[in-house]
Amino acid sequence: MTTVQEFRDRAGGDPLTILTAYDAPTARIVDEAGVDAVLVGDSMGNAVMGYDSTLPVTMADVLSRTGAVVRGTDEALVIADMPFLSYGADEAEGIRNAGRLVSDAGAAAVKLESGPHTVELTERLVNLGIPVMAHLGLTPQRVNQLGYRRQGTDRDAARAMLELARDHEDAGAFSLVLEHVPANVAGQITDALSIPTIGIGAGPETDGQVLVVTDIFGLSEYSPSFAREFGDVAGEMFRAVSAYREAVVEGEFPAAEHTHRDPDLDDL
Repeated sequence: MTTVQEFRDRAGGDPLTILTAYDAPTARIVDEAGVDAVLVGDSMGNAVMGYDSTLPVTMADVLSRTGAVVRGTDEALVIADMPFLSYGADEAEGIRNAGRLVSDAGAAAVKLESGPHTVELTERLVNLGIPVMAHLGLTPQRVNQLGYRRQGTDRDAARAMLELARDHEDAGAFSLVLEHVPANVAGQITDALSIPTIGIGAGPETDGQVLVVTDIFGLSEYSPSFAREFGDVAGEMFRAVSAYREAVVEGEFPAAEHTHRDPDLDDL
């Protein structure tokens, strides 16, 4: 199984691959395909729970789905997202919530949507033995403030992001997600850090990439411009469901091979 230290040591090496997953069957496929890490993202809110944002996702949601993903993986590193308001309001509560994702659900690490307010928390968690992946750039939990716009698009904002990246590395984060930022900004942050950077909409100069699994499967009603569909799972699912319905309507299913009869029960 991939460890946090092995993941961290890949900075500057072979590109790291990460996908989200929210259930055991999907996690098993991702794991068997050789992806390095599975992120149980609060993107589950948009991707599989029918919400318009990540904000309604609860600790109970993430705990349950993290446990399912852990049970579906053998080799990939499992990282769990800390959902909206599960940290930040009270340090002790944030530590307890992060600890539950590791001790109760089995995650190897947690991810925090980061800012100046998470530097101290990152250090506290790491000191307590909870590995932290930081996340800068577009942070969807701040959608009501930032929208879904590209971040770090002027010199002051880009420099501030670089400093925050360094601060989180110094605090002990083992990696950093950079979301929806200019590729040259992501490249300079990558060069400045000794921990791996993981891009999503941040160009090719990071140490790895992460995408939402429903986007690559072609299951999303809307995908961001920086995502790519790598398959037509929606089409295959539709064809399977249509074939099932037709077989039932036409009386072709269940057939004899799907049926058990007990002759002793013919004469009730």
